[in-house]
Amino acid sequence: MIALGADHGGVQIKDAVKQYLEENGISYQDFGTYSTESVDYAPIAAQVALAVADGIAEKGILCCGTGIGISIAANKINGIRAAVVTDAFCAEATRKHNDSNILCMGGRVISEEQAVEFAKIFLNTEFEGGRHQRRIDQIAAIERGELEK
Repeated sequence: MIALGADHGGVQIKDAVKQYLEENGISYQDFGTYSTESVDYAPIAAQVALAVADGIAEKGILCCGTGIGISIAANKINGIRAAVVTDAFCAEATRKHNDSNILCMGGRVISEEQAVEFAKIFLNTEFEGGRHQRRIDQIAAIERGELEK
């Protein structure tokens, strides 16, 4: 299951991604928002991030105006590696190298078509492991307060 969420600045690209998921039989839970009426992104980011961190969702997709604010909020949850992407290369690299579990995009930065393209790449790219796993382990150590200075 994919956890989806957006504020008013990202709801249109979230809905485009949701349509792609529906057309391809990919299950999801939409944590809102559902209109362009102004809402705060932090609570929505937290709900999606907690669903991913708790294993309820395999991955998450969050959208706001730029993708930046919603990613900052999501990354406050231990175990979350939320990455803002603005092109296909970054959508692929963040999965291969960072094992990102939440894709963040900006509705004022990319088109609906790009959002769907980046979501497809993100959802279908596997983590490479290897030397990259060491870095993921270091990130986890930071979360636990254990990284050496």
